[in-house]
Amino acid sequence: MKKYTKILYYFVILSAVCRLADSDLCVILYILLVLNIERCCFVMLTLDKVYHAGFVLKEVARPTDLICSATLRPDCELYLKTENLQVTGSFKVRGAYYKISQLTEEEKAKGVIACSAGNHAQGVALAAAKNGIKSLICIPDNAPISKVEATKSYGAEVCLVKGTYDDAYAKALELVKERDMTFIHPFDDEMVIAGQGTIGLEILDQLSDVDAVLVPVGGGGLISGVAFAIKSLKPDVKIYGVQASGAPSMLNALRDKKIETLSDVKTIADGIAVKTPGEHTYEYCSKYVDEIVTVTDDEVATAILELIEKQKMIAEGAGAVSVAAAIFNKVPIKGKKVVCLVSGGNIDVTILSRVIDRGLQKAGRLAELVIELVDKPGQLLGVSDIISKTGGNVISVNHTRTDVDLDINSCVLRISIETRNQQHLDEIIKNLSDSGYKIVG
Repeated sequence: MKKYTKILYYFVILSAVCRLADSDLCVILYILLVLNIERCCFVMLTLDKVYHAGFVLKEVARPTDLICSATLRPDCELYLKTENLQVTGSFKVRGAYYKISQLTEEEKAKGVIACSAGNHAQGVALAAAKNGIKSLICIPDNAPISKVEATKSYGAEVCLVKGTYDDAYAKALELVKERDMTFIHPFDDEMVIAGQGTIGLEILDQLSDVDAVLVPVGGGGLISGVAFAIKSLKPDVKIYGVQASGAPSMLNALRDKKIETLSDVKTIADGIAVKTPGEHTYEYCSKYVDEIVTVTDDEVATAILELIEKQKMIAEGAGAVSVAAAIFNKVPIKGKKVVCLVSGGNIDVTILSRVIDRGLQKAGRLAELVIELVDKPGQLLGVSDIISKTGGNVISVNHTRTDVDLDINSCVLRISIETRNQQHLDEIIKNLSDSGYKIVG
């Protein structure tokens, strides 16, 4: 609201001057004031700025492929917009580079500072290096190591901040005052939003008759740009935002019609773990986004696994939320031409391993059965025989007699198995139960 108050202030001054000055002077003052408002107050997002961003980005970013997937959601025509294959492994380089390219020489000379969960950090670091200016990035200390090291590799100074993205944001604002550097906001900036909007233009070029686009949402910069660009050219296209259920800041804001701050965020989709959406992005989402839905961490893990197995594609948690929303039927896309924006692929390999295990468990393909047995010879053989004949694969076994809650003549068998799917797992459990084995977990 501050920018609109400032515009009104200038308007009042201009009106007073016009009553006192001659007409020629009024015209000159009007032009100067309008230019000052445009430069100092805000930069209004327009379609020509998005097109200009596309032109500027030819220097560094590449148009990413739109890949049709016949297997992820067979009842619709599903496409993947592969920003996970973008330079730096994320869409973020688009907004960061365009913003930095439009800075004044004075602003560039100061150097730039940013806060990020990792992807914006890499975009800013690369853009700064390309423009020959220094950069300092504040990153939450729980960000994936791969993102931190990649940011350093582009030449940026990294400041690790304890906590979440919002803590890194607060630290960055402190350092802006301390070091007199130029702040590059990760999402709540019209130039950054314009850069992200180039994805929307590409989608329309690649699939002109698209019906719906699913977009990951954290602070809202990506969906603001994409929704603005697409709705400006094709208003009938549905734009759906997807947030992690553990970080629904924009969903809450739109529902309650005001910007709110979450008390905490918890999700494997670290790239969209934002407590407070932006002022600009809230306005654009209110105007251009049709609906925002959420997905759970288990659903995100399943989506990551599906992308690996069916598309041979790596996505990070934030990048896979759009696919999760599609395959778990969160939005009405049956029979439609749909684009899922896979926004990033910068996932740490150690996290990826855990996510794959979670995805296997969610799909019923990896399970641990806890079976209470009578402590006598042949019990383990009987259990293994049933699992083998049903087609399961035993990968680990733990046998104990020391549980104090057990009958004195009983023991517990913990057995991890691989199966084809949930139906196959249910079949194994049924066969064990029908054979008299007591499954307690």
